[in-house]
Amino acid sequence: MASAAEQLAANMNFGAFSKAKELQQRIWFTIIALVVYRLGTYIPMPGINIEAYAQIFENQSNGLLGMINTFSGGAVGRLAVFTLTVMPYISASIIMQLMQATVPSLMALKKEGETGRKTLNQYTRYLTVVLAIVQSFSIAIGLENSPGVVIDPGWFFRASSVITLVSGTMFLMWLGEQITARGVGNGISLIIFAGIVAALPGAVVQTLQMAQQGSLAPIALLVLFVLAVGVILFIVFVERSQRRLLIQYPKRQHGNKMMGGDSSFLPLKLNTPGVIPPIFASSLLLLPATLAGFSSQSGPEWLRVVVAELGNGKPLYMIVYAVGIIFFAFFYTSIVFNPQETADNLRKNGGFLPGIRPGERTAAYLDYVLTRLTTIGALYLTLVCLMPVVIMNAYAVPYYLGGTSILIVVSVTMDTVAQIQSHLVAHQYEGLIKKSRMRGRRR
Repeated sequence: MASAAEQLAANMNFGAFSKAKELQQRIWFTIIALVVYRLGTYIPMPGINIEAYAQIFENQSNGLLGMINTFSGGAVGRLAVFTLTVMPYISASIIMQLMQATVPSLMALKKEGETGRKTLNQYTRYLTVVLAIVQSFSIAIGLENSPGVVIDPGWFFRASSVITLVSGTMFLMWLGEQITARGVGNGISLIIFAGIVAALPGAVVQTLQMAQQGSLAPIALLVLFVLAVGVILFIVFVERSQRRLLIQYPKRQHGNKMMGGDSSFLPLKLNTPGVIPPIFASSLLLLPATLAGFSSQSGPEWLRVVVAELGNGKPLYMIVYAVGIIFFAFFYTSIVFNPQETADNLRKNGGFLPGIRPGERTAAYLDYVLTRLTTIGALYLTLVCLMPVVIMNAYAVPYYLGGTSILIVVSVTMDTVAQIQSHLVAHQYEGLIKKSRMRGRRR
């Protein structure tokens, strides 16, 4: 027997969507916000020789700089005001989450509910400003070390660069929060999603031109197409996969009636952290390596070796990226799902897992199951993000068609559709409640 929510979801159509005025306003707000973000990626920084920078970017576009340009929606290639994008905010979120697990005062704030969450968010914003200042100043120094890029080097250029880039990052952070609150949700992820999607048509055209010019064999083009379709299907399958744990509730006698005795499921996703691990690993890997790449020509020999080995597809890059994905998969899962807290809530509500004693045994079993699921999910993320990189480098295909880009696009699309569906379900519930009230008044 389908639940009420499933029945409502099955009955949703364009007619139901046309009646959901609030949802339409949220979608329009999200679209307008993303258009504003895209316009900002075309506004260049002041004091830059665009032609000289374009030559440097073209020489490094196949490496980490091209990967950063993917997540920035082309802002790095144009050296726009949104060059830093939301990466400082993501890095600040990583640091704050690590500190919440180690600093007692932050742990206490986390347990205070909504008030503590607002305080932690404010700390994250302050840390974002600090990281953005450090990164923008480093970029300004790196640009000055590149011959012919800066028109008038000096402290005025450094100050203007810091103000411009930090302002762009803070505006994007605010814009993402507005999309989350007034749009369809997932504001930061949608900003990264918009940047990748905007570059996908150009990457497809470039790949087709390579096949037309003979630099890419037709059989290789067919292999890439089949690989892309296969990766998309694999991502959809894994993202929708979950392990359902049976939960039973004992029967209770209230007067002459027996209540309870119901059962439900505790769904555990195979990939609990979603796209967070690849984004976190990229944010920590890309920017330091890119800054080192700007100054590698004038730096020591060991720095040149490190920058060369951190190129996209190189062994050191693959190892560091894989370790980062696996680490953040386990770390983020431990934040979003606490086995001990879940076991305590089940015990308070009278629920239990069949054959497992409530309390510590239940928490240990949940941790055991979650660890196995997270291991499979981490290996899945590593495979999806790294294996296509090897094939893309073998055929010199643009990075926009890589596994990380496809993973972010597919996952964010599925999350956004789920958000829209939940709004439609809530709208239909409100409609049913209003109809029942009107019938009650008539009676």
